[in-house]
Amino acid sequence: MALNREFVGRQYPAPATYEVSRVKIKEFAAAIGDTNPIYRDREAAKAAGHPDVIAPPTFPIVFTLTGAGEALADPELGLNYAMVVHGDQRFEYTRPIRAGDELVCVSTITEIRSIGRNEVLTVQSDVTTVDGEHVCTSYNTIVERGGAA
Repeated sequence: MALNREFVGRQYPAPATYEVSRVKIKEFAAAIGDTNPIYRDREAAKAAGHPDVIAPPTFPIVFTLTGAGEALADPELGLNYAMVVHGDQRFEYTRPIRAGDELVCVSTITEIRSIGRNEVLTVQSDVTTVDGEHVCTSYNTIVERGGAA
């Protein structure tokens, strides 16, 4: 069954801010196998010109779909999670995420389209500090296999 196109344009703020800590950054870097010292050592990060450790570029995946998860689970959207595969993920940065940031995320369903027998849904997540400074935008595309049939 085709996904409900009426969801395009709907915005979903995350239910809470996300507080970035050195520990979370270090754990994420370890989980992805990245040993870059600017993700683990404050002095190394400072030597590289950062005020504190920074997060690896893919770190926002930890929290960007929190708000959009509400939409993806909505039965009116018509998404069958059993048939979902990850299509694409990309990030556009204004500045790196760093330890001490308190971030706000608002996710928007920007596109739903059919490609052959598949339904493709794109979620854009805008990440800012609590003071309104833009940090990055995440784009997540998921594919529901056979959904358009």
